[in-house]
Amino acid sequence: MSVQNSTSEMSEQARANPNDIPLAEIDVSDSTLYEHDLHDAFFRRLREEDPVHYLADSPFGPFWSITKFADIQYVDSHHDIFSSEPSILIGDHSEDIPLTNFIQSDPPVHGVQRKAVQNVVAPSNLAELEPIIRRRAASILDGLPVGETFNWVEKVSVELTTQMLATIFDFPFEERHLLTYWSDLAIATPELTGNDGVSDEERSRSLGECLQKFTALWHERKDQPPKFDLISMLINNDDTKDMVDVPEVFLGNLMLLIVGGNDTTRNSISGGILALNEHPDEYQKLRNNPALIPNMVSEIVRWQTPLLHMRRLAKKDTELGGKKIRKGDKVVMWYVSGNRDESMIDRANEFIIDRPSARHHLSFGFGIHRCMGNRLAEMQLRIVWEEIMKRFSRVEVVAAPTRGRSNFVRGIIELPVRLHAL
Repeated sequence: MSVQNSTSEMSEQARANPNDIPLAEIDVSDSTLYEHDLHDAFFRRLREEDPVHYLADSPFGPFWSITKFADIQYVDSHHDIFSSEPSILIGDHSEDIPLTNFIQSDPPVHGVQRKAVQNVVAPSNLAELEPIIRRRAASILDGLPVGETFNWVEKVSVELTTQMLATIFDFPFEERHLLTYWSDLAIATPELTGNDGVSDEERSRSLGECLQKFTALWHERKDQPPKFDLISMLINNDDTKDMVDVPEVFLGNLMLLIVGGNDTTRNSISGGILALNEHPDEYQKLRNNPALIPNMVSEIVRWQTPLLHMRRLAKKDTELGGKKIRKGDKVVMWYVSGNRDESMIDRANEFIIDRPSARHHLSFGFGIHRCMGNRLAEMQLRIVWEEIMKRFSRVEVVAAPTRGRSNFVRGIIELPVRLHAL
């Protein structure tokens, strides 16, 4: 993911006033809008003037932008009209690295593959994971330098989520950094090729190494007694026991689980620190009443919206918002816009940690594709905030964040902070 944030790297659109751009030319797939945190005004205009918006020409071809909460919910909940195949990204590397997984599949394939691994986040398993997460969060936080400036993303957000991924895959702990590396490779958008330091050849080679590593783990475990980890669950499910023999399916589902377990939690941990610093009254509210943490977690996930969009493909001619959508059209649900839709969320442009019905947001999606790991992500965020509040009176952001250039993941690369002890 790119770390370039200078104004010289901004697109012409990002430099402009959104109200001065012809409506038909607004392109919210422009990654520099998210890198420079300029997207809100563009989406506000679309929600007000053209909530089902057609762009005839973009680097990713023509597509529809769905920007209001109810319309996004409708598209996400109607897989009979809007297909997840062949990809859920507005643009991807599928031609160079053909991968398939359950999030970019329709029934019946979707249900079969999802069912094989969803037990990892069953309530009983979450209960077993909670003390493990708490021990690791406590250890990470206890090792931080109080009073010194450091990058919160590197020291906390990445480290905690990477440790958790290593646990649920039973991946070699000393090599856990590879999971983050592979995750970032998988979601780097095609427009970055050549300026993010990652060539198509390197991406293909590295993901091939990921496949080799997990194939070896599969064969090590296939004759062992069933265990808790995701690989063992796939091996011991009749519907997925031969998945390793179809590399594009095996690697595709691995990358889905790695990215899903990484980006949402990692960027919400960072985004929550930033949001509280930008809203000091809410931070004081939290200090006064730490019991607000579970509700605050939902508000952080809404506010950050770690995954900006998901794409669908119209299976047939249909109509939405008075617009005719043709069979084969790309339809992009902009979760980041729906989560600011004031027609569905009261005071949607405010960060409110005790917001009523805080879980009423779009960040985890709807319908059959609702995020499988949403409860695990919320639990990790809850635990890390409970442990933060035991140790520090404030996590102070001391410089502007560096954001990733991506139209898929709303990522924070660097967040300089300084800790204040209780």
